[in-house]
Amino acid sequence: MSAAVAIEVEGLGLTFASQSEAPTIALQDVNCRFEPGKVTALIGPSGCGKSTLLQIARGFLNPTRGRLRFVEIASGKVAERPAMATVWQAFNLFPWLTVIENVAFGLELAGVPRAERDARARKAILAVDLNGFENKFPRQLSGGMRQRVGIARALVMEPEVLLLDEPFGALDAQTRLVLQEQLSKLVETSGTTAILVTHSIEEAILLADKIIVMSARPGRVCDQINVTLPRPRSYATTHEPEYAALFDRIYGQLRDEVMQAMIIESGGG
Repeated sequence: MSAAVAIEVEGLGLTFASQSEAPTIALQDVNCRFEPGKVTALIGPSGCGKSTLLQIARGFLNPTRGRLRFVEIASGKVAERPAMATVWQAFNLFPWLTVIENVAFGLELAGVPRAERDARARKAILAVDLNGFENKFPRQLSGGMRQRVGIARALVMEPEVLLLDEPFGALDAQTRLVLQEQLSKLVETSGTTAILVTHSIEEAILLADKIIVMSARPGRVCDQINVTLPRPRSYATTHEPEYAALFDRIYGQLRDEVMQAMIIESGGG
């Protein structure tokens, strides 16, 4: 079993250069920490760099300032990048592959023997309540079912870190709520470190152990909030007084940042 690894972000910044316009500062002096085995939500206005920070963690982008590093909890030593998997807002399923073939695709690329990858894929499909749909094609599934295939495809790789980039953003409100509850149980039982990018305060509170509130661009950390609501959480949790207090606190911080982001998008700032 791999050692528990935290993700530390120190003074991190990212500027996108442009030949025709002024450089765009996406992230500026970001400092935060993602604890192993916990769910951390990143919330903030559009364009604040939430997904950019996720891509830096994944290794797809390099910061222009500061650093993001992986640290073993037990020893305090810098570690290699842990195994990661990502669930995107877009379903990104291969339309010519069945559900079980989509879920097992990463295992096939990794050279896992067919019998093992079939068994692991079926277990992941069962975990997201899609047993019986193994031989269906994506076009035969609803949007919520397709996103569950995407979650199973990530979980089947047994990642140490699960990155969730607006995973339910394309779904209707009812489906989104059901999948929030389902994902909360999956992550809780797996013990996987998860980083969730979301625009939804409700989603952040229901899923996360800690919520990082980010500012309008250039993205900075405004607040880091520990969520102590008991698990498992569900829609019923939204009626709790502590939930209401958290919601009001986060909304109060985000309101001005969202308005600032709207001014930037309109060219006024």
